[in-house]
Amino acid sequence: MINGKHVAVVMPAYNAEKTLEKTLAELTDVVDIKILVDDSSTDRTAELSKRLGVRTFIHDANYGYGRNQQTCYREALAAGADIVVMLHPDYQYSPLLVPAMAGMVASGIYDMVLGSRILGAGALKGGMPFYKYVFNRLLTAFQNFFLGVKLSEYHTGFRAFSRDLLQTLPLLENSDDFVFDNQMVAQAVIFRFKIGEISCPTKYFKEASSISFRRSVKYGLGVLATTASFVLHKAGIRQVPRFEPGGKKLLNRHYSEVERAC
Repeated sequence: MINGKHVAVVMPAYNAEKTLEKTLAELTDVVDIKILVDDSSTDRTAELSKRLGVRTFIHDANYGYGRNQQTCYREALAAGADIVVMLHPDYQYSPLLVPAMAGMVASGIYDMVLGSRILGAGALKGGMPFYKYVFNRLLTAFQNFFLGVKLSEYHTGFRAFSRDLLQTLPLLENSDDFVFDNQMVAQAVIFRFKIGEISCPTKYFKEASSISFRRSVKYGLGVLATTASFVLHKAGIRQVPRFEPGGKKLLNRHYSEVERAC
């Protein structure tokens, strides 16, 4: 808890058995609620999560990263979280930064905080493939120009949110794939939520999840499409449900909860 606000850490997981325990070991006592959503893994991620005392949910099929996040946020809100931090359980991002990111939201100054791999120049040192670094910088510059904001990167998977933001954004209008992350930032901009950043070191290693070159290209095209729809919507040329206050918000369930360990 920070400033009287309940903090939840949510972990969208797929085959994270090898890194989950290490990730959880670095979470501090400011975290009131721990939730893991297993996107129908082929390993024992859910079983381990349950054994470690984490509230665990299992999708009835492999729906994708975006849908996994929808479940994470829905259950965190239902559990009474005021601040929700998304942390990948693959140990690519440092759990030690959760209190700092949650604190920035708890201050009331920011509604969304991004753990930036670019601030502090740590991305390449942490092992980010050079082509991903180049794509990151080009896409970020492109979006900063068209969205009218100035962020160091849009593509991090380490994020903190206020309850109000998660209840307001029409998250069910977003992709089930990786571009969900980017669409969410664009939504936050158009709904005028305040976005902050914090420098976050990253680690690329064998067990850490990383999308292939082909998926990276698909993601990049999705970012361009998201930006185009943002511009068209803001100009009044085309109504995009993703950016409309009446867009679909978190409702439907497509998963089950694993009985928690006593």
